[in-house]
Formats: sequence, structure tokens, C-alpha cells
Amino acid sequence: MQLSRRAFAAGAAGVFLPFEASAAAVADPRLRALFDAFTEDLLAATPEQATLLGLDSGPRARLRRSLTDRSAAAAVRDRDVCLERLRRLDAIPLETLSGLDLIRCNAVRAAFTLGAEGGAFGYGDNSFTAAMTENATPYIVNQQNGVFSFIPEFLNAYHKIDAREDCDAYIARLRLFARQLDAESARVSADARRGIIAPDFILDTALEQMRAARTQPAADTSIVRSLAMRAAAKNIAGDFATPAARIVEREIYPALDRQIAALSAVRAHAVHDAGVWRLPRGEEYYAWHLKGSTSTNLTPDEVHQMGIEQGRAIDAQMDALLRAQGLSQGAVGERMSALTRDPRFLEPNTDEGRARIIAYCEGRIAALRPLLPRLSRMPLRAEAEVRRVPQQIEAGAGLGYMNFAAIDGSRPAIYYINLKDTALWPRWTLPTLTAHETIPGHAWQGAYLAERSSEVPTIFSLMAFNAYVEGWALYAEQLADELGFYADDPFGRLGYLQAQRFRASRLVVDTGLHAKRWSREQATQTLIADTGRAPAAAQSEIDRYCSTPGQACGYKVGHTEILRLRQKAFAALGARFDLRDFDDAVIETGGVPLTVLEQAIDAYIARKAR
Repeated sequence: MQLSRRAFAAGAAGVFLPFEASAAAVADPRLRALFDAFTEDLLAATPEQATLLGLDSGPRARLRRSLTDRSAAAAVRDRDVCLERLRRLDAIPLETLSGLDLIRCNAVRAAFTLGAEGGAFGYGDNSFTAAMTENATPYIVNQQNGVFSFIPEFLNAYHKIDAREDCDAYIARLRLFARQLDAESARVSADARRGIIAPDFILDTALEQMRAARTQPAADTSIVRSLAMRAAAKNIAGDFATPAARIVEREIYPALDRQIAALSAVRAHAVHDAGVWRLPRGEEYYAWHLKGSTSTNLTPDEVHQMGIEQGRAIDAQMDALLRAQGLSQGAVGERMSALTRDPRFLEPNTDEGRARIIAYCEGRIAALRPLLPRLSRMPLRAEAEVRRVPQQIEAGAGLGYMNFAAIDGSRPAIYYINLKDTALWPRWTLPTLTAHETIPGHAWQGAYLAERSSEVPTIFSLMAFNAYVEGWALYAEQLADELGFYADDPFGRLGYLQAQRFRASRLVVDTGLHAKRWSREQATQTLIADTGRAPAAAQSEIDRYCSTPGQACGYKVGHTEILRLRQKAFAALGARFDLRDFDDAVIETGGVPLTVLEQAIDAYIARKAR
């Protein structure tokens, strides 16, 4: 994941339990020892994750001074390590495991299998970490992925500054940032020699972002100002701005210049074709992405057809609701497009308008909290802070995403919303986005990993199976609707249905791009026609699907499977079925592939049926 601006799988703020306490969640001592060893190795290999999780203190304090090795050699090692971990897991016969131990062993096995298979392609970033953070990509640097956009925000928002040694560690990381840039540039050039070049429009956006960042004087950059301001706020003596600015000027900027040159060189050979079908082993490569994103063996044609069928069903619901609001002329997408432009629902494209959007989202979080006791028995806090996507990366960033909080409770979850243009966010779209990203969606699911950390191995905070994580968040949107969140807000409910329609259309356009050889323009127009989303928002989404193939398919596939399993549990249990117990059974897995999720739900049904 770039290393992960989108989805580091961590817990939400809560009572801190030390890492070692999570071992109690695994009964078998052999499995417990392996999970602990894997976790330590993964944290050492990806120190950013240790910082994001709040696990970079004590014996791991050295990780504060480190960053991930982004070289091609490290990518090769990643695959070899995944294979070695699978061999170590194979030494424990599955028939000797039971209950959650078996479920979690199967989940970890699936994660390392995915990493090993991705590494075999030999290009892009298909590592274990990329696959487990929704950021696997054929293009090492693009408008969403790459340390050029991730590290500045990571250092500003997540590297803690409490003491002198934290400042020293920050400066050490600045030097490593320059090395990361050069390592990624070398991989861009090496991949290009094999014909792996991002589409022209992806490169243009990435270069625009880099050149804009490069225009700032070193002393005015966020990474220099953040260190100086936070050190001063903590009364830490010393001049940190001068050495930081010197590193930016003498090391980071020259490395960024080299990356701009590398991307500019490959841009001369870029084509406009959007899909990965044109890459080496393109059909097989997309199949791997679909497998990783959906944790199924669904074919592109099956995923495509699912999107068409579910889209029709959602259109029928939207049509009825639109008619009830007096909107009956034109196709559903056309009517939603008109609503998207309706000034009644838009804030001005000013700082004041952006502040009102953030305040509204904060209010929606508060309105969702009273619903929680009706969907879960777990009293999780799931704190979340709403922030604007940093302006220097908003041109290529996703429209909305969540970075989960530190396990040690030192930082709440951060819900980012892209406010480059307030026209992207008619007010009726915001309640459902907020339910998806915060509660009962991502922040709620992540809160279990932290606040109940004695019940789930810490390695599950380093894995995020896309169909499970995004399927739960989409299911959470439906829970909010089922529990009456939109009872007095018909336009908000239209926003919920549009979000569902949007995810169904994603199945169509993602497979269209990568399996059916659609153009960027055809995919964008289809998304606009299906959903009524603003053209700029639709374009941003399509470009995202070009950079992270298959990721957009996990949402609706995961949601559909969770609903199927809920119906299965209801049919089996009848009067014994309780929504809260079902939801908690899903969350208590810690995050697993869909095939493993069914094993967990079958076990829940068996327990309740006794």
C-alpha cells in the first residue's frame, strides 16, 4: 500500500492491552508461537505499521527510526518469506486444530498464500502487505500509491512527537524517505523495460502532484513545519527545523526530482489503454486481484453479471423513492445526476463550506451512536475524528477513506474526506459515507481489534481481507437503514441507495476495464449513467480502479455474502436468531476471507441451536 493511506488494518482507540495479551486468543501453543513470530517479523519489515498501530514503543522503539524497504530485492524477499511461513503453518496438521484456532489458522494461511502468489508476477506491488491493505497495484508509483504521497502525511499525522528521541527518529525517517523514493524510481524504470507502464492519465495526475509538491521551499514543507511546531508545542529544546529542511533540500528533493524524471521518461511511452489485460500475464494477473479482493474464485464474467443484476434491483427501489419526492422524469441515473447538482444540497466551494461538511459528518457520527446497542452486544467506543484529505495529495486521493486508530489508544481513527471540490458532496451523500467509514462500519469493526485485543491475535491487525472489511462496511450502511437512520430523511435514504448502486456499478466497470477492455471514458460514462455521481467524482473513482484492479469489487461481493450468511442463520435459528449475536459473530472473527467467514457463522449457528 503505498504503505497504506487507505486501510491499515488496526484497531480503534480504547483500553490498551499489551501485544502479548493477544496470545490468549489462541489456545494451541504451536499456533500461538507462530502468530507471535509472524507478527514481530511483519512489524520489523513494515515499521510504518508499527507506528500506525501504536506498537513502536518499548522493545520495538527502534522501529520509530525505520521505514519499509521499497526495493525490488525486498519484493523478492517478501514472496520467499510468505512461502516459508506457509511451510511453517503446514507443520501444524489442521485436524489438530478446532474452533477459532482453526478459523484463524485458515485466515492467516490464505493471507500468506495471496502474498506468495502475487509476488510471482515480478512487477508492481503485489506483496503481502499490499494485498492485505487494499493497495495491490501493477504500478509502483501512481496517483494513489507511492511514498511521495504517503510518507509526508504519515510523518505528520502518525509519528508521535513527545520527546527528543522522537524528533531524532523523525529526522532519521526523513533520510530513509529519500532512499524509498529512489528505490521506487528504480522499480518504475525496471518495470517499464518489461512494458509495465501506467496509463497516460494516471502518470499525468501523479506528475502533477509531484511537481506541485516540488515547488515549495524546503522550510515551508509540511514535513519540516510539522516537526518544528510539534516539538515546540511539547517544549522540546533544540532546532529541528534546520536539519529537517537541509535533508529535504539536499536529499529528499533531489530524490523527488529523480522520480519525476523517471515517470516523465516512461510517460513518453505510455498508452491510454486503462486495463491490466495489456500487461504480462494480464488475464491471470487480474484473476489474482479478483481473488484477493473478493476472497472467492468468481470469474470476471460472473462478477460483471452480479453487478448488472443487483444494479437493476436497486434502481427499482430508487425509482420508487424518487417518485415519492416528485422526481419522475428521466432514467434513475439522470434524476440522481440532477440531485447531485441541486444547489439546495451543496455547500459553497470555500473553506467555510468545507468546515460545514466536516461538522455535518461529525453530527452524523453522533446520530449513529444511539443505534449501536441494537446491532451489537459489545460496548465499543470506536472514537473517530473527521479530517480533510491533505491538499497536496487530494488531486489523486480517494474521495473518502479511514485510517484506523492506534491499538494503544493514543490516537483515534481518522476519517478522511476529499474536499478539493464541495460539489463532490451533496449533503444527502454524507450520512451513508459516514456510516461506512466510522460507525457501524470501519471504525466499529476496527475497534474490536483494539478494545477487545485479548480476544484476537495481533496479526489480525496486520491483515485486512478486502471483501470482509469492505463487505462489513457496506453491510453497516444497510444496518443503519434497517434501524431507521433515514426514517425522517428521504434524500439521505436516496444517498444510501445510490451508494449501494454505486458499489453494484463498480462490479461492472472494474471488470469492464480489466477483462472486457473498456476504455477509461466508457467506464466513466457508465458509472455516471448508473449512479448520477458528479463527473469529477466518477473520473476519480475510475482512475482508482485502474491503479488498484479488483479492489472495488470486494465491497458488493462481501456485502452479498454477509447477507446470505445472515439469511442462512435466520433460517436455521428462527426465534433464536438475534441480530446482535449474528453481527458480533462476524466481527469476532477478527477479519477473514469469505470462505472462512462461513465456517465461523456455521459454528455460531451450531452454538445457538443447542
